[in-house]
Amino acid sequence: MVIRADGPADEYREIDRFDGGVGWIAHPSEGMLRASHVLEIDGEAWIIDPVDAPDVDDLVVEFGDDVAGVVVLSDRHARDADAFGERYDAPVYVPSFVTPELSGPSTPFSGELEDTGFEVLHAVDVPGWREAALYDGETLVVADAVGDTEYFTAGDERIGVHPMLRAFPPKALRGLEPERILSGHGPGVLTDATRALDDAYRTSRKNIPRVVAQAVKSLF
Repeated sequence: MVIRADGPADEYREIDRFDGGVGWIAHPSEGMLRASHVLEIDGEAWIIDPVDAPDVDDLVVEFGDDVAGVVVLSDRHARDADAFGERYDAPVYVPSFVTPELSGPSTPFSGELEDTGFEVLHAVDVPGWREAALYDGETLVVADAVGDTEYFTAGDERIGVHPMLRAFPPKALRGLEPERILSGHGPGVLTDATRALDDAYRTSRKNIPRVVAQAVKSLF
């Protein structure tokens, strides 16, 4: 299995559809399962951490006549944000403490993302890794802090803390009560999400040996 597919995508797989948005994975066969999302807020579309794929614009137009902005949540999630911003003539928004390598201009923000009702959270802030999350009381959107891929989860976890964060899970997400979780890696959680997040934190350290064992097994 290819961990990350860097070439152009041939297809995408739809994930995380709900009344207010949808997600897609541009390279369904890669191990990282990089996921992107579009949310509809007040009739406009907001695109988050996008990876481009053929015909993915058909998904975007379902969730707004206009694209209000493209959002990058992590230093490591520049992805195709520049291309989407240019395509839709939309600003690229970046949390003020996040520094992705973008080729075009970006608009920093803090507190609330414009007037969307989404608050920006400092999910990860360690040397070499700064990451934000968005939360409006119902939907939690994360980049890398939690996810659902083979290397994120162990045991019965529906979503797992990133392997590099398991020993000290991000405090900013602990105790949140989302109805759904949308992640930058793998499908999210659309039902009973609060319990899934609580379980991820409860088993984070306990399942470190299992996550390590899975990682080693994947190398052979």
